Amino acid sequence: MHYDLDLPREARALPHNPLKAIVAPRPIGWISAMNHDGALNLAPYSFFNAVADNMVAFSSSGRKDAMTFAEEGREFVCSLATWDLRDGMNDSSAPLPRGTSEFAFANLETAPSRKVRPPRVAASPAALECRWLQTVPLVPLGGGEAENFLVIGQVVSIYVDERFVTDGMVDTAAMHPIMRGGYFDYFHATADTRFQMRRPKGAGEFTGS
Repeated sequence: MHYDLDLPREARALPHNPLKAIVAPRPIGWISAMNHDGALNLAPYSFFNAVADNMVAFSSSGRKDAMTFAEEGREFVCSLATWDLRDGMNDSSAPLPRGTSEFAFANLETAPSRKVRPPRVAASPAALECRWLQTVPLVPLGGGEAENFLVIGQVVSIYVDERFVTDGMVDTAAMHPIMRGGYFDYFHATADTRFQMRRPKGAGEFTGS
């Protein structure tokens, strides 16, 4: 089977684009941002990842508040979405009027950040404080107006709940992060699904830096 994106939607082999089900599970960037007037936005983004050891990026479909607030305030925070916070994360994706706080709508408390203005989700066990670097319009083949935008930030401070630090290393599985799949699917990381592998000789090993 081939799903041809160049065909009209009604002529494709499947009723829904399978890309999100194939590129999965994906980490969720739970982005909080504040505009120049101090209005706060919180929204989850599954097109999110680390792109360097001190940079992260998320992709916005359209110029949504998280992106525009991050540009105006030149800062944003990525809180870790976890199993315990799954309902609050989902509620924060509601299409609220611009400037309405998703923190309040989803009954989530804020906690102050160390180096940036936007707060983190207080109950989240980890958060990345970022300064906005640039927004890249993702212009499609053939040109035309971009409908998707890649927002890149540099991490300047990291919050981690000390309960999840063991022998100087963060225990990812103990935080029970959730990840996005296709359609309505999510995945839940636990210690039972964790495994380790050493890289081939010469390919580089963990140095702790």
